[in-house]
Amino acid sequence: MTLDKDLQSIQEMRELVKKAKQAQIEFRAYDQIRVDRICRAMADAGFEAAEKLARMAHEETGFGNPDDKKKKNEFSTKRVWESIKDLRSVGVIREDNEKKIIEIAEPMGVVAALIPSTNPTSTMMFKAIISLKGRNAIVASPHPKSVKCTMEAAQIISQAAETAGAPQGLIQCLSISTIEATNALMKHIEIAVILATGSTPMVKAAYSSGKPAFGVGPGNVPAYIERSANIKKAVSDIVTGKTFDNGVLCSTEASVIVDSGIQNSVIEEFKRHHCHFVEGDDKGNLARLMFDQSGDLNPEVVGKPATYIAQKAGISVPSDTKVLIVELQGVGKEYPMSHEKLSPVLSFYTADNWREGCERCIELLEFGGLGHTMIIHSMDEDIIMKFALEKPAFRILVNTVGALGAVGYTNELLPSLTLGPGTFGGSIISENVSAKHLFNVKRLAFETRPINRSDVSEIKYSRSAIKEEIKQKPAEFPNIKSPRSDKPVQSKSWMEEIDERIRLKAAHHPAQGKSQEKIPKEEKSDKTLGTGISEDEVDRIIREFSKR
Repeated sequence: MTLDKDLQSIQEMRELVKKAKQAQIEFRAYDQIRVDRICRAMADAGFEAAEKLARMAHEETGFGNPDDKKKKNEFSTKRVWESIKDLRSVGVIREDNEKKIIEIAEPMGVVAALIPSTNPTSTMMFKAIISLKGRNAIVASPHPKSVKCTMEAAQIISQAAETAGAPQGLIQCLSISTIEATNALMKHIEIAVILATGSTPMVKAAYSSGKPAFGVGPGNVPAYIERSANIKKAVSDIVTGKTFDNGVLCSTEASVIVDSGIQNSVIEEFKRHHCHFVEGDDKGNLARLMFDQSGDLNPEVVGKPATYIAQKAGISVPSDTKVLIVELQGVGKEYPMSHEKLSPVLSFYTADNWREGCERCIELLEFGGLGHTMIIHSMDEDIIMKFALEKPAFRILVNTVGALGAVGYTNELLPSLTLGPGTFGGSIISENVSAKHLFNVKRLAFETRPINRSDVSEIKYSRSAIKEEIKQKPAEFPNIKSPRSDKPVQSKSWMEEIDERIRLKAAHHPAQGKSQEKIPKEEKSDKTLGTGISEDEVDRIIREFSKR
């Protein structure tokens, strides 16, 4: 008997989660050096395959264009890795000497990753790299329209990870994609956290799954051109963002708001960039093509060139047209073109002053982009700050390309393809999601305000204090053999006790079939500290403690 597709997909999902969990149990015992070696290998492999995966994604989905998808693949691997390579995610990650707190990283477990069809390969690689950086495994659920290219991306980085020493099975991807399997994945008992990037209904399903979830919301990003702006640069930035991968990024500019005093100059500049202003009855034709009566976006126009959309709407435009622009008087259901459009189509508004422009931006964000992103083009620092204080968006970009600025491509925001809209947009996170969000942090807290006094001397715990203690009292560190004697001292310091317990915790689930690789030792130092303990030995103790 042949099982129905939904049952096949659910069964496959269960098997993949089981494999991922088994691999993660082994992976959680890896040290920082091995974890970083694996993640770097994944990033390098994904970067090298960027062009191949871009072509596959474009051919399978029909969205965007291969050149821009290649850039997204490169960004999601190399640039993302560069932003997290120095992040400590194993063992002791931070110390507060003043407050006497040591922070220790713990992996979350298995990550469920929803992969959208608009950015299938780049999102797959991005989520896998940041997940493994925290010693997690990942099971991806691709969109049905982009299964092949997402699986290929997963296979490429999985092979690279295993070659670099990762346990087999850490990175998994469903080959049979159904809504039923995705919903079951999000509720699976072994799933620790969900990275939800996709349609609004799917993100809401992630929130209601009973699991912790990092979700995104729709963009509907407004771009305001204030009268003091550099008009040429502002228009060039907006056109660049609107045409990048044919507008499929959720951070892509959806509307432009212009001060009335510079309106004519801005319009002329848009025309110079091969943008076509849609007039008369063509406005209605375009709106009916792009949105149905309930206001839902027509998937047939997503990520398509402006000339293709114009042709489908029966609008005559020059063959070199890059963007279609529609001037609107309001925002809301009666103005369907004020929605997010995910294509090189832009709505256009005029405001009498910055205050009116501010109100229009708020309207657009409230209509479908709360908490996400907005852009202001201005040279007036006072107005820029007023926009920052008043707008319900958590990424307010200044004088840059919205589509690329929000993800951290043109500025120093955390490089990411998962942009949290905060509680305004129904999410628990308001920043760009990255590796730092994918591991737990436990805290070892020493008493600083004692209720009951003790005659016992205060415990020293910081690395600097421990190093000094080793120099002064080497006998308290029995694992070190002095060059003057082969007999270790029998006493055991509390620091070693912590070190030992961390090792034992990692060994609760012993690695199966693999042994830890030996890390090359540093050159020995002839300098001795205390009673014949070498400086190399002192550094080794501290280094081993900090790696766990």
